[in-house]
Amino acid sequence: MLQLSFGRRSLPIFTLCTLGAALVLSLSLASPVQAQTAATPAAPNPAAKDAPKDAAKATPREAGKDAAKASSKDAGKDAAKAAPKPAAAAEGDAAAPATSALPRVLLVPQQETTLVSQLVGRINSLSGSIGSSFRSGQPIVRMDCSENEAKLRISEAEFNSAKENLDAKQRLFQLRAAGETEVSIATSALEKARAQIEYARTQTRLCTIPAPFAGRIVKLHAREFQSVNVGQPIVDIVSSGPLKARLNAPSKWLAWLKTGTRFEIAIDETGKTYPATVIAINGRVDAVSQSIEIEGQIGGTFAELLAGMSGSARFAQAQ
Repeated sequence: MLQLSFGRRSLPIFTLCTLGAALVLSLSLASPVQAQTAATPAAPNPAAKDAPKDAAKATPREAGKDAAKASSKDAGKDAAKAAPKPAAAAEGDAAAPATSALPRVLLVPQQETTLVSQLVGRINSLSGSIGSSFRSGQPIVRMDCSENEAKLRISEAEFNSAKENLDAKQRLFQLRAAGETEVSIATSALEKARAQIEYARTQTRLCTIPAPFAGRIVKLHAREFQSVNVGQPIVDIVSSGPLKARLNAPSKWLAWLKTGTRFEIAIDETGKTYPATVIAINGRVDAVSQSIEIEGQIGGTFAELLAGMSGSARFAQAQ
């Protein structure tokens, strides 16, 4: 067998031929695959084809939307600046309703006051609640008067003692057993005791608070069995009978407005009109509002009218 030697190794000729044939075969198989791969074109990418179209479509649409938005905003601003006021609104501002020019009127009672406590003590009873009517002189508040009544009895006892002492001094003076100084001192003690009785009676009368006029209770500041201090409010009362009307009229009306001028009052709460007469005009004009305060008297007694109602005054001379 033939052999070839490569350096120190030697291979048979048959083995070398077999290796050469295998190498040639492998090269011949690989060449057509590479040629086919090079000749086959790349498959198109649908996303790559559509991307330019979408970009081309999206660009003009978005640009158009942005331009339309900007144009509408600018146009709206320009239109808002250039648009005139509606004719109805302008006419409403220029000519207000005739009723708004009428002076506003507030109904007030002839008399009103707040009854307060004149001593420190506890309230035993109240004659009524909110809205209750009362007569003039009727007790509205009754206080616990046990302490003041006890002081009155003490003062009466001291007075009796002082009187007995004075009588004794006067008898002794007649018998020349007492001097004039002793009689004078006894007389002063008697006067002092008499004054203490008057003071105790006054304090006792303060335990009852009568109504200074006929009217109604409008507010309670304290309740029964509540302890109060001197000067603490207990109840608010208003008088019954015809009400007064207070209003501020334009000062230029003083050219014809006098005491006794008749006018009408339209009350909002009742929806009715009532006659009234001017009974008082303030002696000073308000320099800021150029108005004058006026008081009017409602002509008659109307059961539906209450203090605090309001309305409008109508003067025939002002129309």
